[in-house]
Amino acid sequence: MPDSQMHLAAFITAGPGRPGGWRYPGSVPGWLSARYYQDIARTLEDARFDLAFFADILSVPDRFGGSTDSQLRNGALGSMRIDPLHVLSSMGAVTSHLGLAATVSTTYAQPFTVARSFASLDHLTDGRAAWNVVTSFQESEARNFNLDEQFSRNQRYERADEFLEVAGKLWDSWEDDALVLDTETPLFADPDRVHAINHAGEWFTVQGPLNVPRPPQGYPVVIQAGASTKGKDFAARWSDVIFCSHASLESAKDFYTEIKERATAHGRDPGSIKILPSIAPVVGATHAIAQQTFDALFELVPPLGGLSTLAYHLDVDLSTFPLDERLPDVEVPGVEGHYREVREITERDGLTLRELGKQYGGRAEGGFIGTATEVADGLEHWFTEGACDGFMVQAPYQPGGFEDFTRTVVPELQKRGLFRDEYEGNTLRENLGLPRPEPGEWANRISTQKAVQ
Repeated sequence: MPDSQMHLAAFITAGPGRPGGWRYPGSVPGWLSARYYQDIARTLEDARFDLAFFADILSVPDRFGGSTDSQLRNGALGSMRIDPLHVLSSMGAVTSHLGLAATVSTTYAQPFTVARSFASLDHLTDGRAAWNVVTSFQESEARNFNLDEQFSRNQRYERADEFLEVAGKLWDSWEDDALVLDTETPLFADPDRVHAINHAGEWFTVQGPLNVPRPPQGYPVVIQAGASTKGKDFAARWSDVIFCSHASLESAKDFYTEIKERATAHGRDPGSIKILPSIAPVVGATHAIAQQTFDALFELVPPLGGLSTLAYHLDVDLSTFPLDERLPDVEVPGVEGHYREVREITERDGLTLRELGKQYGGRAEGGFIGTATEVADGLEHWFTEGACDGFMVQAPYQPGGFEDFTRTVVPELQKRGLFRDEYEGNTLRENLGLPRPEPGEWANRISTQKAVQ
């Protein structure tokens, strides 16, 4: 059964993010300041948000025309990104309930390092850490990690599966009561309750144990955004939260139903996966004011900035196609979900590639533009229609977009009983309504999945 109240996460960019948004007069360019993110964290926690989420990129994308020019010049998606784990540490220091999610790629990292980092963050924040698992796909990223070319899609997901398997084993390498701290005996940690994992697989050989005790949440919350067939299957196996984007309510409902069915097929409780579509609401005192704000933001979007971001997401050089014709059918090595979304928009609105670039860079995802009441009406409709378990809220400009939403829309949702007035617990899992996994649950999940396969 779906939750009676929705969950809210904030998609924050540790850099300029949306092409055009950083140019808006209300945008504050504090991306290199810890105080900037701490202020956003306080705003979100005061509004009782579940978590703050940071995407990440491991290169300045050069997929559009083989150059970084369009990204850097336009302040597009990957023009600048600072390390999200360090940002989360600073945000954790000024909050006590807000979940803290960072993206780390399984394509270039090592399981021991990642398991250790997130276990450490979970301890330092009393159980609020979350890991957004991605499988990097850009050649520009590969070239930053001693590779001439990227792994194939199948290899990326095979590596990611084994990566998750190893990370879970490492989190379980300490039993919950292994840290004794008996000063008289002395017994700091009980050796009989700390175990090597001795993993030897196709991609990784890891002895273990981890040198950090089992995380307060058992395992940090796992987030994933797979939209291809392999990605959806991966997400249904491993994820606690799925981040997605849709061009319509209908496609969101179809995705929601499919993921829940896939989770059941993998022996999981479908209610244990929270699906949060991305939205970029623009709120105003009147509908006309909200529309004026959106129009002003949209006007600031350079088409090539949006196209270079889309080229990155699709992993297709869109500079090779005529700008004043429609996007043709193409093979997409990158994010299939974004391709389906833009195909739907192109066919529905008859957009040229130039118009699509502007639309992609400045879209109000979900179409939530209006007064707080109107935006809340739209969110309620999606939620009650079975399209989601909540939303991943993007700010059209930072930090003001978050301030507008938390000041106006959140109270409207609370008044309707659709969103919490107070946090239910102290850990992120508690606030998401997810039980704390028992030691060994990860191994049991792997066994169940292999039996299903």
